[in-house]
Amino acid sequence: MPRHRIAPSVSTPTRVLRAACVLPLLLGASLACAQSQNPADFPLESVGYLNEELPRMEAAVAARNREFFHGAMARTIEFSERWGFKSRANPQLAKYPMCTDAVMDYVVVGLCRLDPAGDVCEPGLAPRLDANVKRCREVAAQR
Repeated sequence: MPRHRIAPSVSTPTRVLRAACVLPLLLGASLACAQSQNPADFPLESVGYLNEELPRMEAAVAARNREFFHGAMARTIEFSERWGFKSRANPQLAKYPMCTDAVMDYVVVGLCRLDPAGDVCEPGLAPRLDANVKRCREVAAQR
């Protein structure tokens, strides 16, 4: 079976960044059975997810491990599909934009730390992630 090769003109970070841009569209098409979960549990679940992922992302950035982000993107998609956010599957999560945005942005922020000149990298992205993670943790702590 032939192995598929990626065109040398498209770097791994660029491909993953492009995938990150498409992620909301993929999530919009997915209608997971998220309605059965209690939306009030979402901030705590998001914080748990981020508490696992953020240190792993930091280690990957320190090691210059671009491959980490392929798995991170898949885990992010799975988490978001399970809850049905960024889609119409679970509109009750609209009151937790700080958590949905933090989950969606962490992969892109990590990639931008590896390749700051990436297509979707903007100066305010990392501070916005930090602020959203902080606010999501505050909301989760109130539960």
